Amino acid sequence: MTQHKIVFLERESIRGTFHRPDFPHDYAEYPLTKPEELAQRVQDASIVITNKVQLRGELLATLPKLKMIACAATGTDNVDLAWCREHGIVVSNIRGYAVNTVPEHAIALAMALRRNLLAYRRDVLAGKWQQAPMFCFFDHPIRDLHGATMGLVGRGSLGEGVARLAEAFGMRVLWAERKGAEKVSPGKTAFEEVLRQSDVVSLHCPLNDATRGLIGEAELRMMKPDAVLINTARGGIVDEAALSRALKEGWIGGAGFDVLSKEPPREGNPLLEIDQPNFILTPHVAWASAGAMQTLLDQLTGNLEAFARGEPRNRVA
Repeated sequence: MTQHKIVFLERESIRGTFHRPDFPHDYAEYPLTKPEELAQRVQDASIVITNKVQLRGELLATLPKLKMIACAATGTDNVDLAWCREHGIVVSNIRGYAVNTVPEHAIALAMALRRNLLAYRRDVLAGKWQQAPMFCFFDHPIRDLHGATMGLVGRGSLGEGVARLAEAFGMRVLWAERKGAEKVSPGKTAFEEVLRQSDVVSLHCPLNDATRGLIGEAELRMMKPDAVLINTARGGIVDEAALSRALKEGWIGGAGFDVLSKEPPREGNPLLEIDQPNFILTPHVAWASAGAMQTLLDQLTGNLEAFARGEPRNRVA
């Protein structure tokens, strides 16, 4: 069997036990990899494991030994898939590992916003409850998930997971057709109509040319003035400047985001400037429960072993 050289570029990005694959290999791992370190680290690799490190065609063309890119994530927008397909490089991703953790995070964001938990927490810290004339106060509207409408964009395993939880809360679920589609498929609702009807819109689609900027000013203005937008997918799906205006000017009721267009946001971001209790931003951790991360690492090992057997699985290229 071929002796492979495996390089794991971002071992620190995933917590848990990585069981090295059961085939002959040399192995090198790095906690993190900076752009200026990348070329040297992958020079002799036949298998590269990446989470978010960018692997573009210009670099890949300099790696004659490369046979496989193993993405330690579901998203593959950091890999030049077209180049890999053209040059016979296998690219595999991770699937299904986050079917509980991401939907739970999305619902938690929706519930916190619908019930105005951050606003009430802020008021308690400011002493308003202590000064209230009766046992409670009603300064912010509280809306149940029960009876509300959940609009879902993307019907993969994560969207299905959110749908199951939403239905358990007694929500009506609408599945969005592709934006701009000429026909609406059975079981789906026109994209614009989902935006108009939903009390909660949750995004679960990949980031690609068709979904980049999917939600912009026009779409935000279609939504109900008390609706909330949840994004646990990819930051680039939403026009962040437009969302910032929407929140500041009250076009929508709130938003809960776990992702930004550039991560980490070292050069700033319009959403970082929002200090309002109707906006929640978490640092791309919806996927990162302890159980989910271990499931991811175990599947990663399985992807490597399947490739070495000549039976690559979970292929995206």
